[in-house]
Amino acid sequence: MKLFHSCAGSAIDNNMDIIKKTVSMHVLHVFGVFLLLGVLSACSSTESSKPQVEESVDALYNKAAAALDAEQYAEATRYFEEVERQHPYSKWATQAQLMSAFASYEGQNYDEAIIALDRFIELHPGNKDIDYAHYLKALCYYEQISDVARDQFMTEEALKALETLINRFPDSKYARDAALKRDLTYDHLAGKEMEIGRYYLNRGHVNAAINRFRAVVEKYQTTTHTAEALHRLVEAYMTLGLSAEAKQVAAVLGYNYPGSKWYERSFALLDERTRQEIIEERGFVDRTIDTIFKPD
Repeated sequence: MKLFHSCAGSAIDNNMDIIKKTVSMHVLHVFGVFLLLGVLSACSSTESSKPQVEESVDALYNKAAAALDAEQYAEATRYFEEVERQHPYSKWATQAQLMSAFASYEGQNYDEAIIALDRFIELHPGNKDIDYAHYLKALCYYEQISDVARDQFMTEEALKALETLINRFPDSKYARDAALKRDLTYDHLAGKEMEIGRYYLNRGHVNAAINRFRAVVEKYQTTTHTAEALHRLVEAYMTLGLSAEAKQVAAVLGYNYPGSKWYERSFALLDERTRQEIIEERGFVDRTIDTIFKPD
């Protein structure tokens, strides 16, 4: 703070007399505010741009590790970056790159972590920890997944990163958790499609709703939303008077989810004759979900 007072005090005092002679009091006030901010910025910049003292790799790495243990993640990131900057040929430099990304991740600075991880993956594709780098990148996206009512860009990026890890490193110790998170990500994306589909259906945009529900059944049929998507298709087809299509979907729903509330609701929508036909045809018709998408 002494640096600020010495800089700001002298700069402002030296300029005030000149300003008073040439401008009005209103302009003086405005100019003084901007001048003060400028000096503040200059002093702050001087303090923050101090060069990092050259230290041994052990000293820097230990400081970084200590900051990480103390949950001072920004400080840890800075020290890990200094390890690489000051000792680029050290055996610790590569590890410091990954640890810098980890510190940023722990501090929820996900954008910085992703940038660092992309760099690590590009520079060290054969590193023993490359699978962890991919896993950590996926987590950076995964932990930013928002409610289904909002944009799902992060969900889609998380899915891409998780599938990259699973496909490239199927034997990795991180692959199992990645697969679980991938399933949850699919469920989230299906939930988004369902929300949009219900919105369209409630407002009478039936064809648009059908497209959304079919997407859930086709792309996310292993998720928890499939049964409801089939029921909503029955609803939509009945609304359009497409009884044959409604019957087909209801039969598939009943075969795959016989005890679900969604089948009960769909069954209640059908007339008595259609219900009887579904019951009588049981066992003689292909009722797999894929039959919905087969051409007549």
